[in-house]
Amino acid sequence: MAEFNLHDKTTAPAGSRPLLAASEKGYGMIPNLHAVMAESPQVLKAYQDLHGLFQETSLGTVEQNVVWLTINVEHHCHYCVPAHTVIAQGADVPEDVIEALRNGQPLADERLEALRRFTLKLVRERGRVSDEDIAAFKAAGYTDRHVLEVILGIAQKVMSNYINAIAETPLDEPFEKHAWQPAA
Repeated sequence: MAEFNLHDKTTAPAGSRPLLAASEKGYGMIPNLHAVMAESPQVLKAYQDLHGLFQETSLGTVEQNVVWLTINVEHHCHYCVPAHTVIAQGADVPEDVIEALRNGQPLADERLEALRRFTLKLVRERGRVSDEDIAAFKAAGYTDRHVLEVILGIAQKVMSNYINAIAETPLDEPFEKHAWQPAA
């Protein structure tokens, strides 16, 4: 694999420096993913913007975390699964939900399970879901707006998951105890 720099506020291109400062302020550190993305200010800004926009969607905090972890597991992202485990814990997502998502298992809550299944279907079918898939999602109480917002979450996670795969981004210390590998 190619070697990517882990930038800090002194080594990053000028356009990335304020973005890294914002990451540090928000997370109390510069996550290694952001340090890699900093090579391109446009990539880091796009990721931060998508993250902020997804957090503003009509999906609740637990639902957002279901979307993120579902995508991360499906993409086998060695970095984002542990990172989003910590994020989910900080957002008070129930531990049984986090563990089921990390293990690619169905969720006990029917509405959250419908969200997990629909997210998986969108990722696996590259958006080419059937009318029946959308109807099943809506039968769980979701709307056209939610369909579009799940796609926003996918766009965000494709960026991070693909970059982590290419860069083999090392885990940050706070995420190490939640290290993850896909099931064989």
